Amino acid sequence: MNAINWFEIPAANFARAVAFYEHIMALKLAIDDSFPGMKMALFPYQEPGVGGCIIEFDPLRPHADGVRIYLNGGDDLAPILARVEAAGGQVVMPKTPIRDDIGCIAMFSDSEGNIVGLHSPH
Repeated sequence: MNAINWFEIPAANFARAVAFYEHIMALKLAIDDSFPGMKMALFPYQEPGVGGCIIEFDPLRPHADGVRIYLNGGDDLAPILARVEAAGGQVVMPKTPIRDDIGCIAMFSDSEGNIVGLHSPH
């Protein structure tokens, strides 16, 4: 069982946030407009895996302090981190080894001001 089954990254500017994550993660998010009053862009995932989205919804506000999520950075965090600044974000923690059995993490501030982590087994 996964400890997380869904995550939401709040956005103040939906289009900007979607462009940011599509650029740094080098993937396409799926727009879901089926929920009135909110905009959602889904990260690709396979059932029964963990899913998540970028969300613009009035009660949710982007901020740097709060819950921290770690996106799957694949085998090497360097390509993602190299795209962060060009996409409008800032690397706040470079690739940092934790332990051999855990791998490496990094953190960035996204285009909305959220601090998001990356994880890689290497």
